[in-house]
Amino acid sequence: MKNILHSLAQCYQNTCTLLKHADGIAALALRCYLTPIFWMAGTNKLMHFQDTVEWFGNTDWGLGLPFPYVMAALATSTEIAGAVLLALGLFTRFMSIPLIITMLVAIFSVHLPNGWQAIADPNAPFANAQVLDSSEKLDKAREILMAYGNYDWLTSSGSLVILNNGVEFAVTYLIMLIALMVLGGGRYLSVDYWIQSKLKHSALKETTIK
Repeated sequence: MKNILHSLAQCYQNTCTLLKHADGIAALALRCYLTPIFWMAGTNKLMHFQDTVEWFGNTDWGLGLPFPYVMAALATSTEIAGAVLLALGLFTRFMSIPLIITMLVAIFSVHLPNGWQAIADPNAPFANAQVLDSSEKLDKAREILMAYGNYDWLTSSGSLVILNNGVEFAVTYLIMLIALMVLGGGRYLSVDYWIQSKLKHSALKETTIK
């Protein structure tokens, strides 16, 4: 029995040693997922920058944030720079911090009043009153489209839904960024790793010479 346990422990240890060389895949997957999201968000703000400034500052139909021009510029540059650096795996931990701040601002100033769900689904957990009310509206919209439109064509690219714009996606991105802040860019598959390896090699070389 003792030999069996020892063999299992040795097998587990060998597996962990082997998997250690693939531990950068998780960070790479997070980076590849987030890069197009922040690139699209940032470039869209840049292409419609004046509209973004107005939306940030307007208290009636916008966010009502102070210094809207500065805030819009910071959000735009953070998302675009974040997308580029995440793609390269460069300064990953450092860049995650302003992106996390951007997500927190989005959560509390844009999405939180709408509850959890990004897409309204009255049957899902955490459905608030706004989501529950969407069921009747969605049924009515389907009825109108079936009666007066080409419903099959209109829904050929996907089901008809109501955008609830809750915190679901923003919180997901926030969690992924927190993970990247801990993981870094990842072994072998990021510029951060090779810079760190180079610095360690240089430090070791200097220590050996001394």
